[in-house]
Amino acid sequence: MADEENLPSGWEKRMSRSSGKVYYFNHITNASQWERPVGDGRGEPEKVRCSHLLVKHNQSRRPSSWREQNITRSKDEALVLIQKYIEQIKSGEEKFESLASQFSDCSSAKNGGDLGVFGRGQMQKPFEDASFALKVGDMSGPVFTDSGVHIILRTG
Repeated sequence: MADEENLPSGWEKRMSRSSGKVYYFNHITNASQWERPVGDGRGEPEKVRCSHLLVKHNQSRRPSSWREQNITRSKDEALVLIQKYIEQIKSGEEKFESLASQFSDCSSAKNGGDLGVFGRGQMQKPFEDASFALKVGDMSGPVFTDSGVHIILRTG
C-alpha cells in the first residue's frame, strides 16, 4: 500500500476480519484505532509524561510489591488481568487512575499511576518506546518489560 510510508513510526494498516474495515495498529504500543494516525510534524518530544498500571508476575525482576509480599501469578495470568483492566477502562466502567491506584504493583499507585515527566534512557526500552509512540491522551495495549506487564497512559 503506497500510503504506508506516510504513517507515523510503529503504525501499520490492517483489515478487520469482523467488519472488513481498515484499521491501524501500532506494533510498539499494541494500540489500535479506526482513524488514520497522523504525525504532529514537530518530530518527537524530548520528554513525555505518563501514568501506568503495572501487574507483576513470578518472572518479574522483583516479584513483590506494596500490594503483595510474594507475587506468584504467572506471566499469562498477569496478561489476563491487564486485558481485563483495559476493557474496563475502554468501556467506561472504570477510570485509569482508579484502577492504577487500587491494582498497580508499582509505588506510583499512590499517585494514580503517574510517573511524572521522563526522557529517553530513563525507563526500560519497551516502556520508553511505547510511551514516546503514544499521543497525549492515548492508552497502550499490554507492554512487557522486566518489571512485568504495563498499561501506559500518555498524559503529557
